[in-house]
Amino acid sequence: MDPMVLGLGVALGTALITGTVLRRTLVVVTVRGGSMEPTYRDGERVLVRRGGRCAVGQVVVVRQEDDGLPPPAPNQAVAATGTGTGRTAEEWMIKRVAAVAGDRPPPGALPEPYATAGGSVPPGALVLLGDNTHNSYDSREAGYFPTTHVLGAVLRPRPRPPYD
Repeated sequence: MDPMVLGLGVALGTALITGTVLRRTLVVVTVRGGSMEPTYRDGERVLVRRGGRCAVGQVVVVRQEDDGLPPPAPNQAVAATGTGTGRTAEEWMIKRVAAVAGDRPPPGALPEPYATAGGSVPPGALVLLGDNTHNSYDSREAGYFPTTHVLGAVLRPRPRPPYD
């Protein structure tokens, strides 16, 4: 076989694999609500990397309902995703990681049953807070969020398309 053709085949194969991997690891979400203001505003789009470990200070997209968590307030920031998971936009939230497993939660970050227990964040749990403290449904009301509910970490904002 011609080495030039073989090289092109390898390059094309690599490009196709890379494109598939990127679609599986990156997703664009749209912020809905004001709980992350001023960092992210309603209608702003962000690029999220799926999976990975959560670190304090990161902004993450997390599934909000499951394990008995109450629904968010009507003005809650949620993420509309193209995840292909069958979930609706109202089932995802964008929040900042305030504490991970082994950390001591910040004062006031957890409601009574959790706050009075003291100690550190248990394994498999996160403390998540909205940047707009007066307009956010987060760990202050819900307690710990399971790490298994995290879609991924926000990498950066995306510019709005010109037709918005």
